[in-house]
Amino acid sequence: MAELRIVGTAHVSQKSVDEVRAAIEEFHPDIVAIELDPARFSALKKQARDPTVEDVLEVRNFNSLLVQWLLSYLQRKIGVDVGVEPGAEMKTAIVEAESRNIPIALVDRDIRLTLLRFWKSMGIIEKIKMVVALIYSVAEVDNGEQQFDIESLKEQDIIDAVMEEFRKFSPNGAHALIDERDAFIAHQLILLKAQRPEGRILAIVGAGHRQGINNYIEHPQTLPPFDTLAKEPKSFPWAKIFGFAVTGLFAFLIAAIAFSGVGLMVLLYALLFWVIIHGVLSAVFTLIAGGHPYSALTCFAVAWMTSLNPLLHAGWFAAYVEAKVRKPPVSDFRKIYETDSIREMARIPLFKVVLVAALANLGSLIGTFLYFILIFPLLHIDPVTVISAGLHNMYTWAAGWI
Repeated sequence: MAELRIVGTAHVSQKSVDEVRAAIEEFHPDIVAIELDPARFSALKKQARDPTVEDVLEVRNFNSLLVQWLLSYLQRKIGVDVGVEPGAEMKTAIVEAESRNIPIALVDRDIRLTLLRFWKSMGIIEKIKMVVALIYSVAEVDNGEQQFDIESLKEQDIIDAVMEEFRKFSPNGAHALIDERDAFIAHQLILLKAQRPEGRILAIVGAGHRQGINNYIEHPQTLPPFDTLAKEPKSFPWAKIFGFAVTGLFAFLIAAIAFSGVGLMVLLYALLFWVIIHGVLSAVFTLIAGGHPYSALTCFAVAWMTSLNPLLHAGWFAAYVEAKVRKPPVSDFRKIYETDSIREMARIPLFKVVLVAALANLGSLIGTFLYFILIFPLLHIDPVTVISAGLHNMYTWAAGWI
């Protein structure tokens, strides 16, 4: 049978770089399997085509992209602090394998699919917690408040503690980011063993994945079907349901006010407040993101409408305008992964486009909640009286047509 050796590494560890080099020298593998997908492999070798702003706008997955950039920034800052470039051990594995003419197998899942499944698997509370934790961690790293013992992250008891904490913090996110990838990589390694029954396979993976992969290889009957790990998730469309619920609630509220007899001016103010609250908040959040005034004006103009249509978002319109005004060059995508501070990242036009889209949508969402909370106090009317009178008059009107 094929002989498989798994080396667990920390992605910003000089000791891991040395361990990878020593393992290849000592083990003499027939193939080196590394925890990379084709996209990250090309990026690591600087062979990948950088996405254009049109590519980013077409995908429209702005929130997930921001999370990816922040995670990458954290890893890079930790690497700078310890003097090791992120992914250095993978680069070493590639260089050592190629210098010895040893084939390389890319055994990790496509990063875009992983991030998509990661983001979609989490509920709204998990997402909020994740974003807050990321912002807090970035602030700590930028202020030099965190000290890192990278080598301890490869010790199994430390790994278990970190994984357990992550599962408590975000159980669905941990499943998509860790468990699913353990299973995916295990599937790939089992396939390699079947293809090379007499060969030696050296697998280079993150230390946090080693135990999970080993468990699956020792008990392959526990592996989930490969197809379930390699396709886009079909999550329940909570966002669309929420959007249609908002549309229905707004239509009902306006109809109740119109039929209640409180007067045309109250009805007009109810409509005007919807436009103003959504428009102002979306525009303000766009400016907070560093967006251009044209982008803010666009948000103000469309937020009232997009908040009533679950298939549209104010941030999309703001992002298109921002892209037209800023004209981000293709090089911006790589610059985002090379910045030394969040402030420097925030000045990059492409980052502004994505941040504007995310915050404009957040502003519109907050506007929806505030509208339903404040509308009756703003109109100085009693909701129970207006709704009951409106329902009664609507019933009477409808009965007259039957």
